Amino acid sequence: MAEHTIETRLLVVSRESAVLRPLWTIAEQNSWQIEVAASAWDAIERVQSGSAPRLLVLDLPRGDGDWLHIVRWLRRLRPDLPVVVICCPEDAECRKEVIRLGAQEVLIRPFDEAMLESVIYRHLSPLENGQGGIASEDIEQVGPDVFFVSASPITQRLRAQIQLLAEADVPVLILGEPGSGRDRVARLIHKLSVRSGFKFLRVNCADMPGELLEAELFGNGGLLSPEGSRSNCAKFERAEKGTIFLEEIAEMPLDLQERLLQVLQGKVLLNDGSDKKASLDIRILAATSASIDRALSERKLREDLYYRLSAFTVHVPPLRQRKSEITVLLRHTMHQLAKHYGLPPRDFSPAVVASCQHYSWPGNLRELDSFVKRYLVSGDTELAFNNLVMRSTGTDGRQETNAYQVTEGYSGGSVNREADQSGAKSLKSLVQDVKSEAERNAIATALQKTGWNRKAAARLLQVSYRTLLYKIDQYHMTSSEPFVSPLPAGKLSLQHTLNRSNGKES
Repeated sequence: MAEHTIETRLLVVSRESAVLRPLWTIAEQNSWQIEVAASAWDAIERVQSGSAPRLLVLDLPRGDGDWLHIVRWLRRLRPDLPVVVICCPEDAECRKEVIRLGAQEVLIRPFDEAMLESVIYRHLSPLENGQGGIASEDIEQVGPDVFFVSASPITQRLRAQIQLLAEADVPVLILGEPGSGRDRVARLIHKLSVRSGFKFLRVNCADMPGELLEAELFGNGGLLSPEGSRSNCAKFERAEKGTIFLEEIAEMPLDLQERLLQVLQGKVLLNDGSDKKASLDIRILAATSASIDRALSERKLREDLYYRLSAFTVHVPPLRQRKSEITVLLRHTMHQLAKHYGLPPRDFSPAVVASCQHYSWPGNLRELDSFVKRYLVSGDTELAFNNLVMRSTGTDGRQETNAYQVTEGYSGGSVNREADQSGAKSLKSLVQDVKSEAERNAIATALQKTGWNRKAAARLLQVSYRTLLYKIDQYHMTSSEPFVSPLPAGKLSLQHTLNRSNGKES
């Protein structure tokens, strides 16, 4: 995260300790200065006094719409002053009015500290938020550590389409390649809709078998108890008045697709073994990476369900069609990851940026996130895109984009297609599995010995602190994880561990 000076002042208009307490914590962590105004008129006087703040946080009292006038007055006094408004779910109807009056963003309670910090950070001026020339309106937070970037013409058109669909309370089918950002589109539709004050729930239909998926969506078989309530809290019940996002809808079993169609048609949940109906007030968004024509012809997707969902369809472009926003994505992702790991962000060299803009990114945004994480830890020197190879299809005269040939330890989302087709693991991958297991065990032993003091563990392992943080995240390690070390005492360096896994001894 970029450093902030004492001149970065925030003016907070609130009487609630539940709002002020997390703001004080966030301000202390970022070296921001907080000033508190007890009333709207007090805030206006402070803005007029000459020592104007960099950003204003306005906490609307429950049910008190008169405070909206402060936004109108502030836009006249300081049209360049970013305003973030906090309101209660029951006041969510005033959201559109607040935005119309000039507020940059509206946060609906409850929200966590990380989300509040991210919103404030994003709406500070470019020199203060460390994003340089990245315009804040091109980057929108749609969830905890999840952002929608619309810095290219194609995604700006997508953003305009999302805005229209958000205002129409209808089902939407979102199409796009894996990793292209379908989840981000769904979250932005929810955020811009009148349902934004309620829950957004996501279910990946490809992640679980049919019976488990049925229980997840409809409860334990969808049956009602004698008292008329479902026996467990199903996702359709929990999403009441909010939005449910069904990822990979073509992987849903056909019998569940029929039940979903009933929900879409009648806004009711028909329960097995009972004539009772539970009324539902939810919005359903669905997505798939499958070919629609193939899914219909192979009867993996019901035609009637498809026609019900596809009246409004969004196509999310792959990253290779959004080359003009690669630089923005690289820099923004770097700052977010650096903030997450508590590390200084790295700059991308011109050669790296040029290579990234020529790469086809088959893994889309997921691959880019993985690449930036690796770059944050290692920089250019240890990354292995030392050989960029121009490949040609040789069939229709079109050239395929450059592809990285990476060294062991970073795949960048690339796969060995021949190995995938045969289904067999190569000797190299088997050796890598052994190395990874030995490396993970060495790290766990060091963390256990140091009581999870990561700096001390890094010294014990003879690696940099930055590298250790990356490895802990890579192996999904937590301090609560039980571990019994298989390693002998005394030798804990990662180099020694890898030597042992290769059959050598130092």
